[in-house]
Amino acid sequence: MTAPLPNTATHSLQSMPNGADEFVLYGERFASRLLLGTSRYPSPQVLEDAVTVARPGMITVSLRRQGTSTAEAHSGFWDLLKKMAVPVLPNTAGCHSPQEVITTAQMAREVFETDWIKLELIGDDYTLQPDTLRLVQTAETLIKDGFKVLPYCTEDLILCQRLVDVGCQAVMPWAAPIGTGQGPLNPYAMKLLRERLKVPLLVDAGLGLPSHACTVMEWGFDGVLLNTAVALADNPVAMASAFAKAVDAGRAAYLSGAMQAQESAQASTPLVGTPFWHQES
Repeated sequence: MTAPLPNTATHSLQSMPNGADEFVLYGERFASRLLLGTSRYPSPQVLEDAVTVARPGMITVSLRRQGTSTAEAHSGFWDLLKKMAVPVLPNTAGCHSPQEVITTAQMAREVFETDWIKLELIGDDYTLQPDTLRLVQTAETLIKDGFKVLPYCTEDLILCQRLVDVGCQAVMPWAAPIGTGQGPLNPYAMKLLRERLKVPLLVDAGLGLPSHACTVMEWGFDGVLLNTAVALADNPVAMASAFAKAVDAGRAAYLSGAMQAQESAQASTPLVGTPFWHQES
């Protein structure tokens, strides 16, 4: 079992005066810009330790996947969720049709007593790429049914804009296919999304290293959702802590206003007191 680390992660919300950098989704405030998944951990204890050290704003859970376990494990998992006392974000993982998504979302609302839903509508089993042709209509149906929808999608600008148009107050584009850990494969498209869309953007899927999370946060993304990169690390608890710190560092860098890259070297040392022969014209 992995031993827990000291809870040293600090979050931007707590460090900013008067909540100046609050993380708000659908009018609700969250204490962290890191969202964490709950599957594939070596043990329930490791999951609990990872959540404790990372202190995520929300944890995701799939009703369909958990529902296939034994009754004893099923009950134990729900007990663990309650013990961790972190807001739950149910998702529709494994759904391949709009009707599956809607049914699963409605069941999740009853089980978890929440209107939050992470919308996953899978179009390809190999890449787990979302079904972009039916995603917008499905999101609109859920929103009309009272759900607070966080749609998992690609980095396509038009798709993301359509999701906003039908009422999504936040969008979750991938950086790379789920579980690959490759980091952002299309920086141009992702930066364009941040430039053009005014709603919160959370990177969901494809981040493998804390540096990946820090990078997208430096670009101005509002948060990240992780699972595999933490759960399958040699030390998931240490990795959860590293990601929490990386998210904070990236956000702080974005708010600080980074210098512009230069084409040539720029001297940073003043010439005051420099010997005259170094100042020849």
